[in-house]
Amino acid sequence: MGQSKESILKKPVKDIRLKKGMRVSDLISAMDSIGGFSAQHMVKGIKILKSMIRDKDSFNFLSFPADIVSTGIRGILASSVKYFDAIITTGGTLDHDLARSIGGKYSLGSFNADDSKLYKMGIYRLGNVFIENREYGQKLEDSFTAIMNDIYTSKDYKKEYSASELIYEFGRRVKDPGSIIRQAYLNNVPIFNPGILDGAFGTQLSIFAQDHDFKLNLIRDELKLSDISFDNKVTGALMIGGGISKHHVIWWNQFKGGLDYAVYITTATQFDGSLSGARLTEAVSWGKIKANADYTTIDGDATIILPVMMSAIDMV
Repeated sequence: MGQSKESILKKPVKDIRLKKGMRVSDLISAMDSIGGFSAQHMVKGIKILKSMIRDKDSFNFLSFPADIVSTGIRGILASSVKYFDAIITTGGTLDHDLARSIGGKYSLGSFNADDSKLYKMGIYRLGNVFIENREYGQKLEDSFTAIMNDIYTSKDYKKEYSASELIYEFGRRVKDPGSIIRQAYLNNVPIFNPGILDGAFGTQLSIFAQDHDFKLNLIRDELKLSDISFDNKVTGALMIGGGISKHHVIWWNQFKGGLDYAVYITTATQFDGSLSGARLTEAVSWGKIKANADYTTIDGDATIILPVMMSAIDMV
């Protein structure tokens, strides 16, 4: 039976009254009734995340692309690792996380900079983040070389690693507590990186393999993800952005009948048919999210949305 007119209109729009000393929890509670477009979806996303984290039977994924690791959101991601059971990300996450873990300086910039001038000055632009090339390339190479040589000469060296196994060993050796891979190691949360070769880390790994007895087994992680999907009846995910990280989450979860909880943050449009723009309801048609799952898509910039959401989760 369809909803009545009264039930459809039962929740009124209310004005937010800002007050001095207002807590984040109070603001989020107020936002639940403002009728404010994406704000409603964000509040729903917070509720879903809280339910997902509280559900002890749920195996929970966190997925995100590398670009936001170049921003201060790196700190939010690192502190959020403890809430999840597995991470899926892209190759560049290792680049930025390692570079910054040994003091790589990333600077606030502008989307409207003269890129030809930046090139001449040896400055990379990532959106409105500026990175001097020696703070990225050289810092990463130094960190990679020191850690990879330590792994190679250790008594536990195995000659063949999956991406998640190798990242675990890097996390063991990184000293920065603000590092995502360090927090993953400390919390025993595996990081799956199906695109690990797509970036500076992958290039360094390829160079290393040329004159060392080292092999990277990418299939092993796929089999681990397969085991997760078949071994867990309940799964949830917070997915930030699209691409390979998002798709690996929803792809493997289709084999168990779909995610039970799902929150997706995106700035992309769905009208070009891209995975980044695809709303979660589209994944229902593929069986990647259950039709009766608790899910929502939040349209907006994760650098704005994620700090608010995770601050609310930290109060659980």
